Amino acid sequence: MDFTGEERIAAPRDAVWTALNDPEIMRGCIPGCQSIERLSADSFEATIKVKFSLLSATLHGLLTLSNVDAPKSYTLSAEGKGGLAGFARGSADIVLEERGEETILHYRAKAELGGKLAQLGGRLLDSTSQRLAEGFFSDFNAAVVAKMAAG
Repeated sequence: MDFTGEERIAAPRDAVWTALNDPEIMRGCIPGCQSIERLSADSFEATIKVKFSLLSATLHGLLTLSNVDAPKSYTLSAEGKGGLAGFARGSADIVLEERGEETILHYRAKAELGGKLAQLGGRLLDSTSQRLAEGFFSDFNAAVVAKMAAG
């Protein structure tokens, strides 16, 4: 499943870039994120609880950054295992475009599920994945604006 979108953020690109690389901000914005820990400059370990209709899974996995062109863009890749529920794999290309005092965050994401998670049906998976992505970027936008307001 592939999806794209954009989020207009009332903050300069450098502030948005810093927030995209802050594990605490990311933990607060990733739906169902229970923990996230930086392992290196370009990798994080995370535990995320995701609910797809009647099935929920706690995924433990690795987030990695690649194609980093600070403070303009990067690719965020994730792979998580959820035991009997299956696995989730995905990536998102993030591009930050300066637009005056605002930043337009463009994203193109793709995800793949396996195991019981993959048996739920394409439309349900697509709509849930799209909802999770939109929720993340909306919450991320609010977190960046709040951090800017706090100084």
